[in-house]
Amino acid sequence: MGGVHPHDMKISRDCALEQLPVSPTVYLGVAQHIGAPSVPCVAVGDKVKVGQVIAQPGGAVGAFIHSSVSGTVKSIASRPDLAGRCTTHIEIAVEGDEWLEGIDTSDTLLTTIPEDPKAIVEKIRLGGVVGLGGATFPTHVKLSPPPGSKCERIIINGCECEPYLTSDFRVLLEKSEQVVVGAALLQKAMGGVPCTIAIEENKPEAIDSIREAVSKLGYAQIEVMEMKMMYPQGGEKQLIDAVMHRQVGSGALPISVGAVVQNVGTALAVYEAVQKNKPLIDNSVTVTGAGLPRQANLLVRVGTPLQDILDYMGGIPEGTAKIISGGPMMGRAVANLQAATVKGTGALLLLSEEQTRRAPETSCIRCGKCADACPMGLEPFLLNKLSKTKDWEACEANAAQDCIECGCCLYSCPAHIPLLDNIRVGKGFVLSAIRARAATKK
Repeated sequence: MGGVHPHDMKISRDCALEQLPVSPTVYLGVAQHIGAPSVPCVAVGDKVKVGQVIAQPGGAVGAFIHSSVSGTVKSIASRPDLAGRCTTHIEIAVEGDEWLEGIDTSDTLLTTIPEDPKAIVEKIRLGGVVGLGGATFPTHVKLSPPPGSKCERIIINGCECEPYLTSDFRVLLEKSEQVVVGAALLQKAMGGVPCTIAIEENKPEAIDSIREAVSKLGYAQIEVMEMKMMYPQGGEKQLIDAVMHRQVGSGALPISVGAVVQNVGTALAVYEAVQKNKPLIDNSVTVTGAGLPRQANLLVRVGTPLQDILDYMGGIPEGTAKIISGGPMMGRAVANLQAATVKGTGALLLLSEEQTRRAPETSCIRCGKCADACPMGLEPFLLNKLSKTKDWEACEANAAQDCIECGCCLYSCPAHIPLLDNIRVGKGFVLSAIRARAATKK
């Protein structure tokens, strides 16, 4: 249901993956995933190697953090993140590029799938792998369904429906076989269930490349599905509905309908963690914008300062008004260019004043376009009103908590009402109330 059709603006689609030089200093935050922040296990003055654990999970839903460089720990202190919030970072001064023993850095493709599903999940856990589609949920937790739940299908999300973003497309195109092996590993981890690799129809080269890899490697029950070009086709609940024709209920997890969804980048990270013993220390980042002298899809070490990436691209072009981490629909404005990338950083988008200027808000004309566009079946016009009047109980009754903040309502509104801004406020209050009730029951 719902969805919109913004121009895809994939102006960096022909830019092959390019290795960004290692920065002189990196800053690795301990809160790079959903769940409790990790706990540093190194001290100032320690020497570390690439791939060495520097922070351990701080709770049941957590992830290991590994050094993305070799060098000396210079500080463990609070530092502003992308949004300007202060969180603990481990600062490492780079010295050489010495990797931890046992990590396979060769290009040799390893296709033999381990027999023990639990051993696969454990390697994923030790590798600090998290979801790279935006949510950064620890992957090993997703692969450990609660009692009474059963996975019936693995879905690999290759839609990349956000305008401008092309890093997943380049991974599908250039690392097709590794992605397919990663899919087979995820499939094995969940007991050998069928697997669907879903790719939007505007990426025919990627579809052909993945189909060729699936045919060549010969793993059973892996299919490639061509999806409609629609935003937000890559939303977890929307993708499950499109592939399995099942709808995830309000407040429920995908496993409730038998689905486990993983991003293309996550499948690649799983391959590297299990087959190569390489933890999640880098990822692909699209750097794009009409004002840039060139576009790029960069392989970036986690913890790289954003300013270093922009300097590599030739600096910030004159006329740039906003830099977004992510895409124009769901990305967040960068408040601090001295902040460092995290595991989930997938793009830096530079926009001009003209591209970011909002049209003047006018009165609602009750056209219902926002409701038609909502992929969750909500009534944004109503939630907007309830949020502005601070009627949080009514916000919850009308499922503000189910909003995925995709921006379809804002995009489709002819009156230019800041629907998403107001609904996001209401959603925040509703979720706080839900958490408070849950804590009281405990």
